Amino acid sequence: MSSQPGPSFGPTATVGILGTGQLGRMLALAARRMGFSVITTGDDPPGSPCGQVAEPVEDLATFLARAEVVTTEFENVDPAVLAAAALSRPGPSVVARCQNRRLEKAFLRDAGVPTVRHRVVGEDGGAAGAPDEAALRGDLASFGLPSVLKTAAFGYDGKGQWVLRNEADLAAVPLDAGPYVLEELVELAAEVSVVVGRGHDGATACYPVIENRHAHHILDVSVAPARIAPALAERAVQLAVTVAEALDAVGVLCVEFFVTTDGRLLVNEVAPRPHNSGHLTIEAAPTSQFEQQLRTVCGLPLGATVPFRPAAMANLLGELWSEGEPNWAAALDVPGVSLHLYGKAEARPGRKMGHLTAVASTPEEALELVVDARRRLSLRP
Repeated sequence: MSSQPGPSFGPTATVGILGTGQLGRMLALAARRMGFSVITTGDDPPGSPCGQVAEPVEDLATFLARAEVVTTEFENVDPAVLAAAALSRPGPSVVARCQNRRLEKAFLRDAGVPTVRHRVVGEDGGAAGAPDEAALRGDLASFGLPSVLKTAAFGYDGKGQWVLRNEADLAAVPLDAGPYVLEELVELAAEVSVVVGRGHDGATACYPVIENRHAHHILDVSVAPARIAPALAERAVQLAVTVAEALDAVGVLCVEFFVTTDGRLLVNEVAPRPHNSGHLTIEAAPTSQFEQQLRTVCGLPLGATVPFRPAAMANLLGELWSEGEPNWAAALDVPGVSLHLYGKAEARPGRKMGHLTAVASTPEEALELVVDARRRLSLRP
């Protein structure tokens, strides 16, 4: 499917960002560097990451009237808001598919993209489509264990999903959160992602494959290029382009993959926006994923994604503040390391407060540097 050429916008334009978090902040910083005016949907709570660097507009109607093009920093937005904008990239149909696992899995199946074996359960249940426990137990018995149960909507960073290794694990599942997607729990060799930009003319540009490691369902570190077989990396890029084209997406999106121990490459999820794993592109690539998002939604030529310096990224979660201010000087004493903080006032366990990036001559060296820098944050002066 090919996108139709549409309007282009130069640096005098006003870009509207739906959302006030760190992804919006980094997009706004890229846009302001290039001279664009940037507005965001309010500033709740006051001093939000995006609201610190973009102009907050509390009234949605005013926001939509002022923005010449609207984009989003996360997928859990009302597609009707995107539809009400003069121009939105990505469009409402893209976001609607990607914010619901049931719709996303159906789309991927129709696009011929390999996914983990799965089943939608709870569609015919009671309130909110929730099944009763007996029905869920029956689904588990016929589907097989171990498996992963995920809410169809509003899940991220491990929220809204439960690993079920036996029927007793079902006791932890809230039965009013359905419908659900039940997935086979596959044996993983690695998890990787591909960030792809797609313009309104159908042109695409992919960053090299990124290798990801999670802790407690939250992305912990990323390293690029991914240390996987070249043929597998090439296939991941091809599949990411297939997904972007099948969605007819205009913007930046991230396709997340499972690499199984038996050599299969399976699409896990699609994020219609820049992604945590792509933060390392700020230092590692000629065009960051955030500048690429700006270029695509404004109808500008896609930026270069290679040459690509080996790089690694480590998330900084709120736990690092548990004993006081982290030791920034110790971390920044590591050569090749850069610090990004998101301007969040309150550090809470599991909350993404910022990230570190390291660039080096090899992925292994970059990973070693960024992990060492993060370890130093906990050293007491």
